[in-house]
Amino acid sequence: MAAVTLRGVVKRWGDFVAVKNLDLDVREGEFLVLLGPSGCGKTTTMRMVAGLESASGGDISIDGQRVNDVPARDRDIAMVFQSYGLYPHMSVAENIAYPLRLKRLAEADVRARVGQVAARVHLDEFLHRKPRALSGGQRQRVALARAIVRTPRLFLMDEPLSNLDAILRVSMRAQLKRLHHELATTTIYVTHDQIEAMTLATRVAVMNHGEIVQIGTPEAIHDDPEQLFVAGFIGSPPMNLIPGRLAGGTLTGEGFTLGGLPQGLEGEVIAGIRPDHVSIVDARAADLAAPVFSVEYTGTASAVTVVLGETQVAALAPRDCRPAFDERVGLRLERERLFLFDRQSGRRLRPPA
Repeated sequence: MAAVTLRGVVKRWGDFVAVKNLDLDVREGEFLVLLGPSGCGKTTTMRMVAGLESASGGDISIDGQRVNDVPARDRDIAMVFQSYGLYPHMSVAENIAYPLRLKRLAEADVRARVGQVAARVHLDEFLHRKPRALSGGQRQRVALARAIVRTPRLFLMDEPLSNLDAILRVSMRAQLKRLHHELATTTIYVTHDQIEAMTLATRVAVMNHGEIVQIGTPEAIHDDPEQLFVAGFIGSPPMNLIPGRLAGGTLTGEGFTLGGLPQGLEGEVIAGIRPDHVSIVDARAADLAAPVFSVEYTGTASAVTVVLGETQVAALAPRDCRPAFDERVGLRLERERLFLFDRQSGRRLRPPA
């Protein structure tokens, strides 16, 4: 296992700054996910840890050793990429064994370790096959096995599941979760998929515009967002974001007035609330009423979306709740589950103590 530390790390290409003065501590044995939209700097950060990109500034350390000038091959890191990177002319067994043969291990040791790792990722019966004879999920398991067989001190994974279909992604997430539990190897995992981040991570570092905007456990990131960007990016379905003006504990916006909010906060805000904290109720007991824009049946619930001026607000309702298009329905919002963000800066607003 390895601990990884980044201090003031910067990556520039000419005038463009991809990573800005980034500080990060990855603990021994944890599964840290770098999460963010395309172009936020997450893959660049991981490639600098790997030694595939040089840092323009700052220090990168693995187990207390500064590795900025250490070649990638000497960092004892295994990588799994979005593209499987398998050798098409080699069998599954030969692909898995390749890094061991580069180390000139005895053939008996190579065969033993390949067999052990293949069993761990359920590839025993496919060892003689070529990659072209495998499914996408099986190929990704070969790539994982090739990384695991080296017993590195650090795994780096760059969107390894993005080429798989939805059902395979669910299965492979479970495989990765189990493997980390068994191996306890420090892992840095890059993804733009917040479901992957929430289900896999020990901690999530949310990135935007080359910076970490919040880091914490999946529960903390989901339940206590510090930034409007984090609130809107995390959650499926996404959080409702409702603009309005807050004064005297009352939020006023286009087509609604919502009282009972914290005192001591004033100004132009964005109110955030997740759909599962919004209920469809009788108009007489509602906080607001609005026409139905759409109803989506999900199997376990109905996602009902209404329109407040130019803002759409979604509620998760019981599966048998099916209001008609344009029908006016009442919504009740759980006040204790409502977040307030400054509209200009995006920072979380909290009532004075």
